[in-house]
Amino acid sequence: MNLDDARSAFAKLREQENDVSPTELDEVWAALETVDAADILGEWKGDDFATGHRLHDKLVASRWFGKTFNSVEDAKPLICRDENGNLYSDIKGGNGEASLWNIEFRGEVTATMVYDGAPIFDHFKKVDDTTLMGIMNGKSKLVLDNGQHYYFLLERV
Repeated sequence: MNLDDARSAFAKLREQENDVSPTELDEVWAALETVDAADILGEWKGDDFATGHRLHDKLVASRWFGKTFNSVEDAKPLICRDENGNLYSDIKGGNGEASLWNIEFRGEVTATMVYDGAPIFDHFKKVDDTTLMGIMNGKSKLVLDNGQHYYFLLERV
């Protein structure tokens, strides 16, 4: 799959309301460009793919908005909305906050958010200048659902 095909498939899978195939997402991931941690600083609105992964319901319940990367040392993985709609960093839900690193995943070095309080890594690849694709990785019992990773996306605010 070339980059243009990956971007088209990404858009199609993003709009799909159910039964998104992790295999198709892996094919898209493989064709996307890696990104450097320093290049993704800023505020990002999050969403996920309709794979049926158990983490979807957990994030919906927390009113997850997205992520904020103030610096490589100051990453906020769970920006959520409170009852009044105000944004806040859910430190309790995330078991702390995080930092950004360039880490190898599937044979490529790409920007990765490392959680402070859990063995969890969010790897990122560039879809375009304002969109990232993410894969949550880490200890199997924390992040895998029926052997599948959690796939999500971020859009620059």
